[in-house]
Amino acid sequence: MRKSLLGFLLQAFVFTSSLPLTLYGAPTLSPVLSIEVNATVKDMVLDNNTLVIATDQGRVDVYDYEKQVFTQRIVLPDVKDFMGDLMPARVYSVDVLKGRFILLSDSGKGGYANVWLYENGTRTQLLSAKDKLSAIKVRFTNKNHILLGLLSNEALLFDLEKKKMIFSVQLSESKFSDFALSLDRSQAVFACESGILNIIDTSTGKELKVLQGQNVDNVYKVDFKNDFVSAAGNDRRAAIYDLGSNQGTYMSAAFLIYATALSPTAKRVAFPMDEANNIWIYETESKRQIALLKGQKSRLNTLIFKDEQTLFSASDDSTVNMWKIP
Repeated sequence: MRKSLLGFLLQAFVFTSSLPLTLYGAPTLSPVLSIEVNATVKDMVLDNNTLVIATDQGRVDVYDYEKQVFTQRIVLPDVKDFMGDLMPARVYSVDVLKGRFILLSDSGKGGYANVWLYENGTRTQLLSAKDKLSAIKVRFTNKNHILLGLLSNEALLFDLEKKKMIFSVQLSESKFSDFALSLDRSQAVFACESGILNIIDTSTGKELKVLQGQNVDNVYKVDFKNDFVSAAGNDRRAAIYDLGSNQGTYMSAAFLIYATALSPTAKRVAFPMDEANNIWIYETESKRQIALLKGQKSRLNTLIFKDEQTLFSASDDSTVNMWKIP
């Protein structure tokens, strides 16, 4: 998407310098619950009191964390690898809305994705390798539409009832990394390898804002809550944008930052800030450290706040952790 330089600058956020970390006085906490899924977790979403967990073993597990029991399992058919051998289809992305599940998995062919709808015990394939979409993330924008993020940094909206694309928007020439929806699902922030973030209207694909100045390299993960955006960067920068004030800041980490999450009110933000996969919790505006969460064993890929005190985390391993923060 090309714009005049003036238009680009008008949408760009104001740069402010790095803020120091607050290291002292915060409690160190351990998980209050660890969930074993017997597969490597690739993605995870929260649906009321259940976790919907996508794995590399061709399945999605639904876990009720209050009753501490698995309540449902969705299994996809195996795919053939490049040698022609059958293998489980890695489920890269998953979402659920009003009883509908959407799954994005590996097709085993040319890096293209399969997309499945699962509802009332029935699995329907919506997209396959023949559609030639290198999609790696999917989310519902409403019950009848899904938003896809492609490696080419394209945003696609797909109509589930009409089974056709509504729009396809090329956001930049940089490689796509992640996107996150606002709480009402009306907007999405897209991240890519350039460090620049794009906010779009999810019903039209129209670009609403450009966020830049805080990350200067690949942004692995983003979150979007209550007019705040957080970004986890390859440049060891934990970035925060305030959409209300058009200001951005970042905190410097000791290691690459692979995940982030904002609480529902955006008053708290989580980042893994060191090589040990510890999760650091901060007050979003003051950057005061609230807690240090220790116990994650592998590289983090997903963080989700349930509320201001409850956080869920998943890594490139088989364990999902639940944390309680004062």
